[in-house]
Order: sequence, then structure tokens, then C-alpha cells
Amino acid sequence: MSSHTAADREQVLDELLDIGLAVASERDLYALLDRILGAARRFTRAEAGTLFLREGDRLRFAVVQNDLVERKLARPELQQRFEAEPLRLSEPSLAGHVAQTGEVVNVADAHAIGVHQTRAFNARFDATSDYATRSVLAVPLQDSTGSIVGVLELLNAVDDSGATVAFHRDHEKLIRALAAHAAVAIRNARLENISFKDGLTELYNRRYFGLRIDEEVKRHTRFGHPLSLVVVNVDRFKPINAEHGQPAGDEVLREVARLLVRHSRSFTIIARLDGDEFAALLANTPKAGAVTYAQRIRSVIEGHPFARGTITASFGVAGLPADAVSADDLLAAAQRALRQAKDLGRNRVTAL
Repeated sequence: MSSHTAADREQVLDELLDIGLAVASERDLYALLDRILGAARRFTRAEAGTLFLREGDRLRFAVVQNDLVERKLARPELQQRFEAEPLRLSEPSLAGHVAQTGEVVNVADAHAIGVHQTRAFNARFDATSDYATRSVLAVPLQDSTGSIVGVLELLNAVDDSGATVAFHRDHEKLIRALAAHAAVAIRNARLENISFKDGLTELYNRRYFGLRIDEEVKRHTRFGHPLSLVVVNVDRFKPINAEHGQPAGDEVLREVARLLVRHSRSFTIIARLDGDEFAALLANTPKAGAVTYAQRIRSVIEGHPFARGTITASFGVAGLPADAVSADDLLAAAQRALRQAKDLGRNRVTAL
């Protein structure tokens, strides 16, 4: 990278190493992809970028960053706009061309390509965001099996004066290295989804929950950070199955799962333990905070318009270090609290 100083190159190598380590440990795929895209933009001085995931015959906008547009739209709104319009591979586009061929595309002016139709620039996304794309660098995310699982696309490199310039050819190898990290992360996440997800609710399953609670208890033991566990059980669930059939009961479980995810923080581990029992593992959260969380979720479930009428749930809360010294003890303590909530009349939160 001739345009970088020795210090710049050392910083790049350090960040590549950090990202490589994060691929092995970061559980939040989208946080990791956001970090990778941000690093790619910093290295190349790109004004904007997108990380696409390939899903069948479409490319989905997984992460979108655009400094210019974000001055007018908050990032969540920007992300939402693009998520609503996945890119079909049948549409002519640079990202689609990369996804289908595995080629790297590096052009100074996206509007002046005209090499062949599949490389034509797709302008509808500029129209969506009121943005003007010029230079583009797009590389495939290719996993170890050779499958292309997505595309990393950078837009509008800028020079010291702020003018849009072409992406330096020396940057292609670096961005391919970042793309390789992203591909590994995506493949790991998809494999994890197969082995660690509950088929009915798409929450984490008990196996994954067991691994994470062990990890968090070890972290608590080492650093002293508080750890809390909330166990949730749907009230009077067996009569729902008996009166309306298993499909109706399954839909109640799916809807409760959706509510738990929607009203929890992104780093809260939500799992289905068994049948109609769920768990929320809250790292760095004292028991009082977990009780507040559980009371809020209890109210959300009670007020939700389920198809079969009002559904309620009972909650048991326990925490480290107050109630347990091990992962097994913490789960047992939360389940004891849950039984107390049931015995006291259901639809309530009980903490030991």
C-alpha cells in the first residue's frame, strides 16, 4: 500500500489481527460485520459502504454505512430503507455481478462502465437515498468451500481535499482479506444457527444456553461483573394445547419468543429451555435490574393481542453472587423463584 506510511500499515495489520480474533469470539454477527465494513472504509477512505448477504437469488443489505446520507437520516432509518428492497441477482448491478462471478470490481466512475449488461450500475439505490455514486470497489465474500456468501461494496473514495477519486489498486488485496474474515463470520453464524437454534421459535436452544451461562459465570468469577437469569413460563399452556390443538400452542410459543426478542437488548441471550419455558441471561445486570426487566416483559405479554385471547406468564429471577456460585445453581435458583411465582397465583415476577 504505497499511499500509506509504515505507521499506517502497522495500524492496518493490528486491526486485521483484532478482527481475526473477533471472528472467533464475537457472537453478534451484525456487530462484527459493521466493524469489518467500518474498517474497510477507514482503510480506503470510502464515504459509504454496504455489506450484502446472499440469500438465494437475492442480495440483502445486511449493513449500510453512509456518512453523507446519515447527516439527513439516522442509521436505523437508512438501514430500514435498504432492507425493504433486497437486490435481485437478475437485476443488472455491480454487486450482483460480483456475487455471481467472484470477480473484484474497481471502477472510477460507476456510470461509465458499459462493459456488459451484468456490470451495469444500478441507480435505484442512489435514488432511494438521494446519493451520487461515482467510484466503486466491490469484492466477493467467499468462504472456504468456494461459495460466495455475500459482497462487500465500498463507494466514493475521497482524497485530502474531499474530492471523490478512484479506489487505489493496492487496496484490493486488503479489502479481500477483510472480506475473507466476513465470509468466515457468516459461515460460522449459519452453522451456529443450525446447531444452536430451536426449530420452532428460532431462539437459542438449551445446548447453546448451557454454553453461554457457563461462559458468563466464569466471567463473573474472574471479573466480578453481576449476572442475572430470568426464567419465564407461559401460564396455563397445557389447556391451550388441549382446547385448540398443538398448532395453536406452537403459535403462542412463537409469539412469546418474538416478544422476548423484541423487548430485550441485543446482547441479552434469549433461549427456549424446554416446552413452554424460556430463559433470558442478562450479563452485567444486577438482580434488581433483572426484576425490572422481567416486570416489563410480564406487562408486554399480558397486554399483547394473542389470537387465542389474553396470555400471561410467570417469571423467576436469580442472580450472582447473591443466589448461586455456579451455572447449575443459578438455573436452579431461578426455577425455584419461578415455582414460587406459580404458587402465588401466576402472572407475576418473583425473585429469591
